[in-house]
Amino acid sequence: MTTTSAALATFPLHDGGGTPLVLLHGFPLDHRMWAAAARELPAGVRAIGVDLPGQGHSELSGMAPRLEDVADAVHATLRDQGEGNAVVVGLSLGGYVALALAERHPGFVVGLGLVDTKSTADTDEARAKRLRVAAAVEETQTIDPVLGMPAALLGATSAARRRHLFPDLETWIRAQSPVGVAWAQRAMAARPDRTDVLRAFDGPVAVVVGAEDQITPLADAEHMVHAANDGALTVVPAVGHMSAVEDPATVAAALSLLHRRVAEQTHRPRWPWQYRPEP
Repeated sequence: MTTTSAALATFPLHDGGGTPLVLLHGFPLDHRMWAAAARELPAGVRAIGVDLPGQGHSELSGMAPRLEDVADAVHATLRDQGEGNAVVVGLSLGGYVALALAERHPGFVVGLGLVDTKSTADTDEARAKRLRVAAAVEETQTIDPVLGMPAALLGATSAARRRHLFPDLETWIRAQSPVGVAWAQRAMAARPDRTDVLRAFDGPVAVVVGAEDQITPLADAEHMVHAANDGALTVVPAVGHMSAVEDPATVAAALSLLHRRVAEQTHRPRWPWQYRPEP
């Protein structure tokens, strides 16, 4: 583990050289959710996990609940460690942060991986629900209001066939602090629509979505890949919102292709619009 002046903890998840894959986790989790996918990456691809503020081993350090400040903290952390640029990959909350990074530090982000996430803002209903959960967490000073999330995060197939994933998710959720959980909910509720960031981004974009994702479903993924200048879509069969946990090998393959795209020459042909249907 390495901690920087930006108060974020980073973790080497896969050895390699060159431009790193920076892996940003979902809510209410930490870098551990990426471990299985990182193990599936090919030799030579370096992966770095980051605990976002208030999650895992990273402190809030008085930060306001703004994803813009989270993006700045991630950028400062990696620059302090000598990284000149990165392929930034985020799942759910991590995807929101990845888009904020691309907006605020475009020279740093050379490729985007958007996994089970969306570029649009919350609806009024979703925003109100986040704020209710944040208030409940703050009132009880426990994470009880989010302990039932594994059932929503995992797909129907995982619920039936991958029951071993439930204890892992519950362990990761129970390790989070009430302050960090409430803070993250408020930060996500305040985020704007960042679809225009995708339209302006000139690097390759890999959009990945679980076929059974009920939180950020296929329509959200299609919206992003159509907005991107150089985007490709991978639909992972038989998984839900935690595709990187439910089918780490398939997600790692999509991210490996993204990493190769970044390593290619600047003048490269555009990706075709790709769709991987459920068999």
